[in-house]
Amino acid sequence: MTLDAAGQTAASQPESAEREAVDTNTSKTVGKPFCDDAKMRMRNVNVFYGETQAIHDISLDIGCNEVVAMIGPSGCGKSTFLRCLNRMNDTIEDCRVEGELTLDGEPIYGQKVDVVPLRARVGMVFQKPNPFPKSIYENVAYGPKIHGIARRRAELDEIVENSLRRAGLWNEVKDRLDQPGTGLSGGQQQRLCIARAIAVSPEVILMDEPCSALDPIATARIEELINELRENYTIAIVTHSMQQAARVSQRTAYFHLGRLVEVNDTETVFTNPQHELTEAYITGRFG
Repeated sequence: MTLDAAGQTAASQPESAEREAVDTNTSKTVGKPFCDDAKMRMRNVNVFYGETQAIHDISLDIGCNEVVAMIGPSGCGKSTFLRCLNRMNDTIEDCRVEGELTLDGEPIYGQKVDVVPLRARVGMVFQKPNPFPKSIYENVAYGPKIHGIARRRAELDEIVENSLRRAGLWNEVKDRLDQPGTGLSGGQQQRLCIARAIAVSPEVILMDEPCSALDPIATARIEELINELRENYTIAIVTHSMQQAARVSQRTAYFHLGRLVEVNDTETVFTNPQHELTEAYITGRFG
């Protein structure tokens, strides 16, 4: 058994050596992490769970009416970073976020920032469809009610219909709006959750693996919807499917071990990546 200078066995070294090499190789993001028309700007973002650092010094812009896809191996920090963008990490005990994050130039972390209107402006669609145990109508009307967007029934009716139409669900549910949202199929439930998110007129929509629990047909409907929504919204999507990232996004961000390795035009990331770690991931050598 051989020992290194610090007294470690040689057999114990590969994992730490690989991590050290990765840390060195990802100290600076390559590609195009910034843009001129940024809706959201993140600078030097670090996230800690207690003493454990999950996100390391990430800087990124998300442009107006742009879809940015976040890819990378499981546990690389994609979802943790996404949750920073509407302060969902506030709900996790011992989670601490450092750095500068802005929406339209205004900081979203600050003592005077109210997270309720922030989360109306930056909506979120989760991995697993989570409709409320209410009717289809009430699922969509809930947000406009609590945010005071609509007070009269006629106003609510219009918002509900428009939101369901934008989510591509109106024709399928218009004759059963009083039935439980939980009675819909998985794909329909996810589109209902998207309708619920856009009912409060958000500016940004965050999607955390929105198709992971759906079949290919339902996934295709959601992807079509994302392409349509980009005309009116800024979208950030976390996905494990590189094919999905290629289909729906304009830029793709590759994460590895809590660091942002590369951000570039989606076509460039998948055809001519600039970083060796990005190339290794998209060619299937790891991840």
